[in-house]
Amino acid sequence: MLFQPSQADVRQFFCTVYAKAKAGQTLEAIETIASLWIDEHPEYQNELADVDTAIASVNQSANDSSNPFLHLSMHLSVSEQCSIDQPRGIRQAVELLTYRRNSLHLAHHEVMECLGQMIWESQRSGQAPDGAAYIASVQRHATRD
Repeated sequence: MLFQPSQADVRQFFCTVYAKAKAGQTLEAIETIASLWIDEHPEYQNELADVDTAIASVNQSANDSSNPFLHLSMHLSVSEQCSIDQPRGIRQAVELLTYRRNSLHLAHHEVMECLGQMIWESQRSGQAPDGAAYIASVQRHATRD
């Protein structure tokens, strides 16, 4: 069964991780990974500091601002994909991209563009996500200057 948290669940998770990390509390493994990505995005601290506002604003449009919860979720997704190498080849492609960009963070941002494109195309076509096309897109990013 696929785990499909609601937007409120995702916001609760990241706000809780932020609060626990800030308080020096013990984190679960997935929380530790999330916390590391939160640390990479200090600009999101205000949104993460107030869980009630974060959950209450689920259905509000963000207009020109990015969605920190979606952004952090994508970082977490790419991290998880690499940890289990699923789709097959993602770990190597991300490692190469990280080497080429000299930054895991910058590499993730490029991979997230590819991931977003794959999801959009899947939703548009009504087909399952194309993991091979996703890997090929990440590999193209990793091999261009």
